Amino acid sequence: MENISENARRILDRARAAAERAGTRVTVVAASKMNDTAAVRLAYEGGIRCFGENRVQELETKLREGAYDGAKLHFIGHLQRNKVRALVGRVDLIESVDSAELMDMISARATALGTVQPILIEVNIGGEAAKSGVEPERLEELLEHAGGAPGVSVRGLMTIPPRDPEKEKTVRYFEQMRKLFVDMSGKKYDNVTMTVLSMGMSGDFEEAIACGANTVRVGSAIFGQRR
Repeated sequence: MENISENARRILDRARAAAERAGTRVTVVAASKMNDTAAVRLAYEGGIRCFGENRVQELETKLREGAYDGAKLHFIGHLQRNKVRALVGRVDLIESVDSAELMDMISARATALGTVQPILIEVNIGGEAAKSGVEPERLEELLEHAGGAPGVSVRGLMTIPPRDPEKEKTVRYFEQMRKLFVDMSGKKYDNVTMTVLSMGMSGDFEEAIACGANTVRVGSAIFGQRR
């Protein structure tokens, strides 16, 4: 655990160098799933200012313990509908919205709380049956739906491409997402501002940044392999 702070500094340096080469800026989201509050605070000491959680119950526990104090918090996992009430209004960004039904539930809860919940639309860029995410050809339909969901603010797109040992294949998915992001950015939708493209993880975040990502989710490269 004593290496977490140094790992965080090293990842931030690499991400910033990649962003400089790409002529952009990047946010590193430390994916802290299955890591306790002490580990999160070590990453914070290493310079991390944004954390991502996959599970609502784990997020709630660490919130009570002050794990994320001074940092932003993203929800990056698959969001079950029965967990919407517990999550909306408590995180800075929900990165994994993939249906009109889920968007409407988030909007209704946010409206009841008198707030607007920032979200990203998750895209299943590889067309994998086992993964969540909207199909690329249905993305416009979901973005249009956001106009009738006043409790949400769509800030951009997120994806988890298929795993492949050949980085060239992963890069092609990143490039497809960048094109989709640019295409959608050129269109007008109510409650939509295309500013965030979240893609890339521990093994490929530098390639993702080179392809246009401005948010990357890094877990094991900071916290070590999950036990």
